[in-house]
Amino acid sequence: MKELYEIGIVFRGFVLVNCEFKKIGKKKNPKEVSKDLRGGFISAINLFAKNAFNNLSLEYLESSNILFIFKAYEIQAADYIGKEPIILYGLVDKKKKDTDKFVKKFLQKIDPILTLFISRYSNKDLSEFNQFKPFQNDIKDFIFA
Repeated sequence: MKELYEIGIVFRGFVLVNCEFKKIGKKKNPKEVSKDLRGGFISAINLFAKNAFNNLSLEYLESSNILFIFKAYEIQAADYIGKEPIILYGLVDKKKKDTDKFVKKFLQKIDPILTLFISRYSNKDLSEFNQFKPFQNDIKDFIFA
């Protein structure tokens, strides 16, 4: 996937784990983007779509050159009774002509990443971010397989 910039997993507005494959933006004077801002935005926009449009699940947002692709599931955290939303996101270079077809294909390809994450970390304390570091290797192995 040469067009892939980044994949990550967001829970409660925080990026639990992410893998950056390629830098976004201009090479001159690159700004470091806060993972917390990105996680908060992804959580907020998905929650907004769900609440404002009667449980609508947002699949992607389009900018002039980047697709923000989302896949929402639910996970059981150890510190809460019910299941909560967890979102896998991908940032992808938008050079493809048929966006809907590309998004569908992309979501099918990366779906096992989130399924593996949920099976591994359900009923765990998801506030301990260091436990997710090894999962970066699982993401890379999956993408480069």
